[in-house]
Amino acid sequence: MFEPIAIDDPDDPRLAAYRFVRERDLVGRQGRFIVEGEVTLRLLFSFSARFAAESVLLAPERWAGLSDLFAQRAGRPPVYLAGRDVMSAVAGFPIHRGVLAVGLRGAEPAPAALIPPAPAPALVVGLVGLTNHDNVGGLFRNAAAFGADAVWLDAETCDPLYRKAIRVSAGAALTMPFARAASGSALLDLAERHALTPLALTPGGDETLDALEPPSRALLLLGTEGPGLPDAVMARARCLRIAMAVGFDSLNVATAGAIALHHLAGRRLAG
Repeated sequence: MFEPIAIDDPDDPRLAAYRFVRERDLVGRQGRFIVEGEVTLRLLFSFSARFAAESVLLAPERWAGLSDLFAQRAGRPPVYLAGRDVMSAVAGFPIHRGVLAVGLRGAEPAPAALIPPAPAPALVVGLVGLTNHDNVGGLFRNAAAFGADAVWLDAETCDPLYRKAIRVSAGAALTMPFARAASGSALLDLAERHALTPLALTPGGDETLDALEPPSRALLLLGTEGPGLPDAVMARARCLRIAMAVGFDSLNVATAGAIALHHLAGRRLAG
């Protein structure tokens, strides 16, 4: 029978990977990432092809409700039980849910490996220069909700496995296939090679989204709020805007992305 390990010392070296995760998350964790909450922990265990749990840290009262994750499981990670005061001292912020885990990233896939080959339908979200973790998490949630095949990110877009991005994504950052390319231009090169129509969402677009007949294979490009997509990227894409009330021309990028994805995925959702 699998037994968790009780720890009552916040300086216990077995908890080193959890130490001050709020600060360390910002600079990367040597192939590790932090998961918090029961929903995301269960997703981490369910999608083990790319990600794995290195260890789990629980408040003692959470063990009974989560012990099923470790029953009859080969290669089970260690589970540490610590009071919330110990967990909070280790993590560097108050732990309310009583559930943390250290995940391992696994190998980074090639972007092209994540989408069906032409001529099969495909819908990809391309993020260019997005450095806000809330927006990236929200867009991953939208991509999952509307059935996108993958998310491609340029080198400047922040890490979707940042603790807050995972939480805002409702765990979709762990389930939505994603990969990186060097730049927005590299994303467009991928689109060209794999017969994806590049669609750039911008308030200055020549066409309105609602008038677009969704292409069978599309790459929806989204840029950071304020500056938006680079001119060089928009010059190689079909530029679309969302029709709005007179005097207003912008939305939060995650909201705009949700509207665009709903339009582009309409047929596959109806089917």
